[in-house]
Amino acid sequence: MPPGWPAVLREGDVTMRPYKRGDAKAWSEARIRNEEWLTPWEPTPLGPWREVHSPGAFRGLHRALKRAADAGSAMPFAICYQDRYVGQLTIGNIVRGAFCSAYAGYWVDSRVAGRGITPTALALAVDHAMGPGGLHRIEVNIRPENLPSRRVVEKLGFREEAFYPRYLHSGGAWQDHIGYALTIEDISLEGGLLARWRRARSS
Repeated sequence: MPPGWPAVLREGDVTMRPYKRGDAKAWSEARIRNEEWLTPWEPTPLGPWREVHSPGAFRGLHRALKRAADAGSAMPFAICYQDRYVGQLTIGNIVRGAFCSAYAGYWVDSRVAGRGITPTALALAVDHAMGPGGLHRIEVNIRPENLPSRRVVEKLGFREEAFYPRYLHSGGAWQDHIGYALTIEDISLEGGLLARWRRARSS
């Protein structure tokens, strides 16, 4: 199996785990319920939202995520809060060798936004990716106007590194993005990103 996969990660009420086929209904319901919340920021879907987020569509997504995970190019986590499915965080585009880097992408149900779930999930995933996963650097690319998502990485101390014009097609057009990143050296002396996040929450 690839380094660090599969894995189950926990912190308080937040659990991160691999997807399973039985997640189809919960995933579809969450995606359809959050269409307005997610559409501006997500890659432009290849079809009507309800169609590409149906339980049947999940089966294809699950197969693709499992193939990527088995090949070692992704760590796709289902995010659960109080044992209920609420979103996804993927460490993707994993490149090893001299690069040892990946991207992180995430979304969470609007009904539980603002409870610290996303930064907790991201901190768990980064620590795991840089520990058992053997990675050195994690990037997160965010639209400049997506202030909630930018606050997530800024709370965790990600470094703003770049501006990418017309980087990704989302919301129906090519959109600019800001590049944030962390390397293992940024957090190793603090005991990891989760330890940094715990201190930030308690201060």
